[in-house]
Amino acid sequence: MRQHPISPVTEPMQYRAIGLVRGVYVPSDPEQLSRGLIRCEDGSELEAVVLGRLLTLIRRHLDLAEPHLWVVYPRNRDCEQLHLQMVGVWEPSTLAAGQDPIDSPTAGGPMEDEPQEGDGWFSVRGELVYTRPETGDLVVKVRQKPRADGNRPIPFKLQLRGIVPLEHLRHFVSLDLRRHGQQLSVETVDVIGPLAQRGSRGGKGRRGSGAGGGERRGAERRPADRRSGEAPAERSGGGPVRSHDRAVTRPGR
Repeated sequence: MRQHPISPVTEPMQYRAIGLVRGVYVPSDPEQLSRGLIRCEDGSELEAVVLGRLLTLIRRHLDLAEPHLWVVYPRNRDCEQLHLQMVGVWEPSTLAAGQDPIDSPTAGGPMEDEPQEGDGWFSVRGELVYTRPETGDLVVKVRQKPRADGNRPIPFKLQLRGIVPLEHLRHFVSLDLRRHGQQLSVETVDVIGPLAQRGSRGGKGRRGSGAGGGERRGAERRPADRRSGEAPAERSGGGPVRSHDRAVTRPGR
């Protein structure tokens, strides 16, 4: 029985990019519900598309005039705009039990409509390919699982806001983020370990190239420095992560 809209991580180097957004979904065309935007309480309008069985759930069970907590995959169309792929909705109080967990909770004890992490929380796990601490810019590459037909989707990159030291470049990182408008800002950083690069010895054994694998090494969890021009994050912790090292050139995307 799932007690949370997002499944827990099962492997130390498991890639993922997923989050929660509460808002009213407004289709671009009332007759074609698969594309539109999510209108949030903070006034943000987030471009979105509906994937898979969620489309059927929307048609049969949800009042689109009301806000809902959507489970989404984040993407960047550009550095100033967030694009969301909607894959589920979490609303135990109104949705019938027994539906697919990605779309609704399964049967069991009472569950809250608002998870502990709350609206705007995102989890991104992948390779840190760019970081510039002095400006609060960073980029994480996320690899997707092979499809059922054996094809491997092309990895994608997410442009994020936050400060991660230069020494963690090319490491696998796990980030908790919070949405502020059209941007995702880092709240906490968990450095899992370095990733073998192409051309290095033992390249065939590149760790973290799939859904998981490899040993957890050098993990260190610390709150990220939020001096990035964004609104303060909701969670607080110890001292900020800082780095005075020179930034590297931004890799091509």
